Amino acid sequence: MTIDEAPRDVLRGGPRELLRWVATGAAVSRADLSRLSGLSPSTVSQRVEALISQGLLEETGAGRSRGGRRPRQLAVPTGGAVVGAIDLGAHHARVGTLDLSGRVVQARTLPVRIEDGPEAVLGALLAEVTTLVGGDSAASADGSAADALRGVGIGIPGPVQHSTGRIVSPSRMPGWNGFDVAAFCAGRVDVPVIVDNDANLMALGAHRTAHSELDHAVYIKAGTGIGSGVISSGRLHRGAQGSAGDISHCRVVADPAPPCTCGNAGCLEAVASGAALVTALRGQGVQVSDLTGVIRLIDDGDRQATALARQAGRAVGEILAVVVNFFNPQVVAIGGRLADCEPLLASMRATLYERCLPLATQTLLIERVAAGQDVGITGAAHLVIDHVVAAA
Repeated sequence: MTIDEAPRDVLRGGPRELLRWVATGAAVSRADLSRLSGLSPSTVSQRVEALISQGLLEETGAGRSRGGRRPRQLAVPTGGAVVGAIDLGAHHARVGTLDLSGRVVQARTLPVRIEDGPEAVLGALLAEVTTLVGGDSAASADGSAADALRGVGIGIPGPVQHSTGRIVSPSRMPGWNGFDVAAFCAGRVDVPVIVDNDANLMALGAHRTAHSELDHAVYIKAGTGIGSGVISSGRLHRGAQGSAGDISHCRVVADPAPPCTCGNAGCLEAVASGAALVTALRGQGVQVSDLTGVIRLIDDGDRQATALARQAGRAVGEILAVVVNFFNPQVVAIGGRLADCEPLLASMRATLYERCLPLATQTLLIERVAAGQDVGITGAAHLVIDHVVAAA
């Protein structure tokens, strides 16, 4: 059983949790870790030494004595070692480097054309990661970019077979079907490359940032497309082939219904995504070119745009009501560009309360993802950090 496959109770005091406690400041010594985990000092010391040998923890000097020998303080290294992260979208990508605690060191947003194909897009983004790592390493003691980079996490706006890193039948990514992202990147960076769906990485980043104490959560990413990521028993749940949480092609409208990019009609993405709102407004004679224009109309109180946003919120709520009744999460949070659309959010919330069992919503948190534009690269970084810790 690998660390990613183990249930949460098995991981109590595991290397990943020890690292998280030090990174958050909950623990600064082996004694703190032993107290928090309930493990024996010798077991904690063994796991700490393994993390130190991998460069994931470091000793920073002696701490305050509590009646005996002064304990050696622990910290996550902040100078040099970083992970690279790429959160790819249809029109923009967020690229960054993060330290081993998951804190952003550098980040920037770049325009992309997804239709340019995987080699051109990923090649340029990997080059940007290398540039950022070089800048980070210039200030470190050894100045070695090759040694500084510990791995790269990549979020893709389409279905990803996580076990292979291969993209499977993406609806808005011409030329990307079947592309082996992991293999392509492995030929360009000599570190582990881990690939996942962008909604999964948003879920992981949001959960680690805001709700790491909760066991069960659903995070929706609503932008040009729409999808979700699921946290179960404190860990990212992907399902058998990596498609868990893909709500975009659940049917919400009976015929006649708008056609979806998947070939069916009436899918959630065809009626509630940002792309669907643009199409619907154009069909009503409103001159709007993209999602930014739609959001501007909604903010200005445009009647047609607001009505469509409310309809979209009800559609999302109808699908999520099934998810909430079935899965019984502790939190449902929405992120992406449509998360700031108040009519959509209000309509989604009302539909959830109307359609869900009272027991399922009794303590349910329904909120926006609060982690900001770096939530995707934060999730990508944690994916890599978990992999590195598991190897340690």
